[in-house]
Amino acid sequence: MDVLIVGAGPTGLTLGIDLARRGVDALVVEAGEKLFAGSRGKGIQPRTQEVFDDLGVREALRAAGGPYPPQLFWKNGERLETRPIFDEVTADEGAPYTDPLMVAQWRTQEVLYARLLELGGRVGFGRTLTDLEQDAEGVTAHFADGTTARARYVVAADGGRSAVRRAVGVGMTGESVDPNPFLVADLRVRGLDRDHWHVFVGADGNGVALCPLAGTDDFQLGAKLPEGTEADLSLEGVRRLVSTYSHLDAADVTELRWASDFRPRAALADHFRVGRVFLAGDAAHVHSPAGGQGLNTSVQDAYNLGWKLAAVLAGDAPDALLDTYEEERRANAAAMLNLSTGVHRGEVRRGEATVQLGIGYRESSLSAETRADPGPVRAGDRAPDGRNADGVRMFDAFRGPHWTLLTPEPVDGIGGLPAPEAYGPGVFLVRPDGYVGWAGGTAEGLREYAARTGAFGVA
Repeated sequence: MDVLIVGAGPTGLTLGIDLARRGVDALVVEAGEKLFAGSRGKGIQPRTQEVFDDLGVREALRAAGGPYPPQLFWKNGERLETRPIFDEVTADEGAPYTDPLMVAQWRTQEVLYARLLELGGRVGFGRTLTDLEQDAEGVTAHFADGTTARARYVVAADGGRSAVRRAVGVGMTGESVDPNPFLVADLRVRGLDRDHWHVFVGADGNGVALCPLAGTDDFQLGAKLPEGTEADLSLEGVRRLVSTYSHLDAADVTELRWASDFRPRAALADHFRVGRVFLAGDAAHVHSPAGGQGLNTSVQDAYNLGWKLAAVLAGDAPDALLDTYEEERRANAAAMLNLSTGVHRGEVRRGEATVQLGIGYRESSLSAETRADPGPVRAGDRAPDGRNADGVRMFDAFRGPHWTLLTPEPVDGIGGLPAPEAYGPGVFLVRPDGYVGWAGGTAEGLREYAARTGAFGVA
């Protein structure tokens, strides 16, 4: 096969979808017997919604989730105040999606899994990777059941305790974000409305928050526990926690569906590529859940890597293109880790800083800005939405696994579209992941750029 993806979380499934629509022979393997059943990551940021729009799943995710409710703070059984969880970000033609979407992680994975199967992709459950070895031609993966699999490339999407990362000897550098232990759980609760994210803070500064999970009958419990304590993940332990910090009785927690404990930390893998093995998602970076950056940064990893793997596998681009994955994504992940930590510590507000619409790759070796006086949209920037003079919407033009040429007139027989006026003057070649790869005042140099990136099928 071409690509073995280890891990069927949002990262692995997103990459599987992107490769499947490109005709790449890929297999996703998952150690569990089924998809993850919890709601650990529930926020779909606006930039990720744009990615999911391209992959054909945004509408299904909108149907599976909903908007975030405001936070309602309680004290001694009485309502204190209501606050929005996010600062408002104004939508415009270039950025039509600005509100984060809440979708329980298990619902997100169900939608992605269904789309993968629809495209002919495959997931092998109950496949626990134990080791791998690579050579000049490919990688051999070994599994706990004694079987092996051979692929030209392997992608680690198997989480913070990644077996693939350990197998290739990549370390992680990081720090503790908070000395307190935390608990997250999906449960059923009576006695609370579903129009608010209910927050109960104790005199010791610890407490619990109960957020109604959009599209479900569940609440997600997030709890900060006293330093030095151990989380009790049983139903009785969760009931005791809720009744201690809120006005609810223990019996008001009627069902515990899933629970996990963790200590918030920020860690970054020393490398994102080792030969034919790539690290993505939590295998490459571990975030505090504050700010909703972890899952979203992970999806962006997969979206960045998919088109590059496909171009090299097809022989359209040299292997050096794959080096730009680490170059672009590791720097981005480091920035997102700092952001997540800032949100956790109350130093950064959720809003414009967290929607990920400003992420770009201007400093990347893959970004070629050839104009002496660039306009508002430059090489390395996210290509904005909008309509050109012919009424063509850019996100419609970008949708699909192709490059898109925006030009006022044809270039050497290559067709293109005029850019919206908001882009400013120039010729723009938009990458398959929606970033401007090349920009020029004329088309001079475009052919050379296309040759090193695999951009031969420009639309």
